[in-house]
Amino acid sequence: MSSSSSSATVLPVGAGYGVVVGVGFFFAFVMMGISYLQNRYTRFSTKTSEEFNTASRSVKPGLIASGIVSAWTWAATLLQSSTVAYTYGVAGPFWYAAGATVQILMFSILACKVKQNAPRCHTYLEIIYTRYGVVTHWVFIVFALITNILVGSQLLLGGSAVVTSLTGMNVYAAIFLIPLGVCVYVVLGGLRATFLCDYSHTLILMIVILYFMFNAYATSALIGSPSAMYDLLKVAATRRPVEGNQDGSYLTLKSNYALVFGVIQLCSGSGTVFLDQAYWQRAIASRPTTAVKAYILGGLAWFAIPFGFATTLGLAAVALTDNPAFPTYPAVPTQAQISAGLASSYAASALLGTGGAVALLIVLFMAVTSCASAELIAVSSILTFDIYKTYIKPTASPSNLIFVSHVMICVFGLTMALFACIWNAIGIDLGWLFLVMGLLIGGAVFPAAFAITWRGQTKAGAISGAVIGLTAGVIAWLVTAKHYYGNVSVATTGMEYPTLAGNLAAIMTGLIMSVSVSLIKPADFDWEITRAINAKPLTVSGTDPEPNSERSSTHGLPAAGSDEKKKEEEEAGVAKSADEAHPKRDLPTASDEEKEISLDTSLEEEPAKLRSAFKLACIASFVLTFLMDFLIPMPMFFSHYLFSKPFFTAWVVISFIWVFCSAAVSTILPIVEAAGFFGELMRDVLADLNGKGAPRRRGSVF
Repeated sequence: MSSSSSSATVLPVGAGYGVVVGVGFFFAFVMMGISYLQNRYTRFSTKTSEEFNTASRSVKPGLIASGIVSAWTWAATLLQSSTVAYTYGVAGPFWYAAGATVQILMFSILACKVKQNAPRCHTYLEIIYTRYGVVTHWVFIVFALITNILVGSQLLLGGSAVVTSLTGMNVYAAIFLIPLGVCVYVVLGGLRATFLCDYSHTLILMIVILYFMFNAYATSALIGSPSAMYDLLKVAATRRPVEGNQDGSYLTLKSNYALVFGVIQLCSGSGTVFLDQAYWQRAIASRPTTAVKAYILGGLAWFAIPFGFATTLGLAAVALTDNPAFPTYPAVPTQAQISAGLASSYAASALLGTGGAVALLIVLFMAVTSCASAELIAVSSILTFDIYKTYIKPTASPSNLIFVSHVMICVFGLTMALFACIWNAIGIDLGWLFLVMGLLIGGAVFPAAFAITWRGQTKAGAISGAVIGLTAGVIAWLVTAKHYYGNVSVATTGMEYPTLAGNLAAIMTGLIMSVSVSLIKPADFDWEITRAINAKPLTVSGTDPEPNSERSSTHGLPAAGSDEKKKEEEEAGVAKSADEAHPKRDLPTASDEEKEISLDTSLEEEPAKLRSAFKLACIASFVLTFLMDFLIPMPMFFSHYLFSKPFFTAWVVISFIWVFCSAAVSTILPIVEAAGFFGELMRDVLADLNGKGAPRRRGSVF
């Protein structure tokens, strides 16, 4: 890392430590305040495991969409998208965005199915356990944890590389210090904490992206307009033509290797969405009939992040490579520096000097920490509910579960830092890990999706799809590397064709094996079994010392009958009346750790509403996927179209419009949805400060 860091370092080492430690703990203190307000003025207490791990399944679509944008904005989103822009031109940002938006859109289907078929689960692995038993459960636990470890270590690997590049901070210190503040605020606030901090991170991210875009395309003396960028890219193509692109141009979607990357991105991203508990957790946390809306909005909003960011900084790195302001001038950046994700940092430094470096450092830290928070709470849920509670202590009380969740957050924070250190020490960079990840986890993608969508999948089909898919992916990867390049090494296994072969083999073998084996003797699974997971509601009376819905799922039992539901609703009504009769009731005491909020009866949504949401998910996801991955790019690819200056200008303008729309969805919509709550909260706080006693507890924070 020394060469790359020395060439681009524009900030003092103290700036690196200040951002990594200072900003992290700033958010920890903010979360302390938010958690205090939440526990005092709302009915959702962070001391309960249901709230800590699922946000009481009450989050509105705007905040879910903002969380999706934040969770899917990895360090790789900013760094790798700029890498492919530098390497392939305008095709790189497009295929990065299009190849990874599909998964979020498709996941809206699974989000709806979770609400239909397993509305009270904590993790998707509980569904696996209920349907297929212990062996299959452990197989998918392994795939889930591999996914989270790869994602988490990628975050730290890419983030630490740029922090080191910009400030000269020790790379290993950065790897361990980046997750420190994140662990603190996630422990303090749980899943809702990650949503609220995701929102603030996304707000800062949007501001900084627009800052870079307006500078590069409107005010910079080095570029200053789309027309100037176009001219610089044409000059760059004459000096460094792009292999596989039409006429070596940076201004075309006829880019063979960018298309290959898009397919890899499609396969790899499917694994990192469908197998990452973080995305299932957002579906679980959302309100039933708004989950689909949240994922569609979140997917479309996220598209703007890599598209706008890389179309700006990635292309700016190409355009300014021969400019004396460029950090590596007069040398051209090495392949190792670009693969490490440094194209964006070079461009930011060239365009804006110290200010650009600071802005990139902050936005990168926001991306790393927001995604890391999602990974921490996701893995904590798996280790708590799928391992500790299922196999170690089935009768664990809510306080036990909260304690274990806190411990597991810290354990995983240390684990992903250790893996990032290992990758760095053995010479594995962000680009290699990003391309290879999909072939390691792709085999389990379709079996996991079928577990909640297809009643015919069998236990043998699920296991064979995952395991044989992994085997096929690894074999295809290594054989292709040997065939094309004559040897198997880190360099050859990170090339486009071996990783493409491995990714396709893994995901397609998983699909074929799962379907083929299941069709030999199809199952006819009864979804009432998964609907009964954690079916008995939690009590609010405090008379039950071990609330039942925090125990093992009631596998195989039917859902509660109508008489029982009526009784529960009556009890909930009595509790509500009591609250209204005593608005100045005492604040909760430590005994509330033994009480859990009753599961909202809205989990039993009207079937017609969920069916309608499912149709919307299917239509929107397939139509939008067709538009982004076929109708728009393929005619330009096959016609070998080279962008004209007006077309490129329009392309840039579209990126601006999309970023503004994305900002509206992920930063303005959550505020609009929560406007009424904020008014009530302010009145309650003022009443409390005036000595009128603690107000009644209100609804969700968001």
